[in-house]
Amino acid sequence: MTTTLLPALLGLATGLSLIIAIGSQNAFVLRLGIEGHNKVIVPVVLICALSDAVLILAGVLGLGLVVAGAPVAIIVIRVLGSAFLIGYGLVAARRAIRPGTLVVSGAMGATGMRVAVANVLALTWLNPHVYLDTVLFLGAVANQQGMEQRWWWAGGAIAASFIWFSALGFGARLLRPVFARPTSWRVLDAVIAVVMIALGVRLALGH
Repeated sequence: MTTTLLPALLGLATGLSLIIAIGSQNAFVLRLGIEGHNKVIVPVVLICALSDAVLILAGVLGLGLVVAGAPVAIIVIRVLGSAFLIGYGLVAARRAIRPGTLVVSGAMGATGMRVAVANVLALTWLNPHVYLDTVLFLGAVANQQGMEQRWWWAGGAIAASFIWFSALGFGARLLRPVFARPTSWRVLDAVIAVVMIALGVRLALGH
């Protein structure tokens, strides 16, 4: 149980730590949810979560071959991954200390299905950071878990995407009074900063 549950929980925690950072994609889903565009929420949430699933699996499969063929690559991945996590955490900490305005990209006033789908596809697949975060980083960390455990870890990370985007899309309207206050975003970024830096240190130490 431990050899399967623990990697899955670690994947879930790491996946949540990455995707809850407020960016253009999350802001798009959040705005749709707050405004109550119920007809487009389901396809938008599915696109976001399924896209993450495809990218995570691609990362696990692709980097698994690299690691198997060059064991020294695991050291490079660990150094780069820990540096990325700590840097990501520091950026979140900076946002918590000096919060900016939540900017929503795209035609947010549009409620049509085609427009919403086109926007979320663009925000997901035309964002270069999604390939760094999901394919490279999550794939690299998954492949440090072992040949069998990496799939449980990846499953946890994929579950994180489904949980987060579902909660964001369907629960955003309930959170409107809370996130109307800038302090709420600062608290969220502070939590992200602590988790990301802690994971980065853990990765650097090889745990």
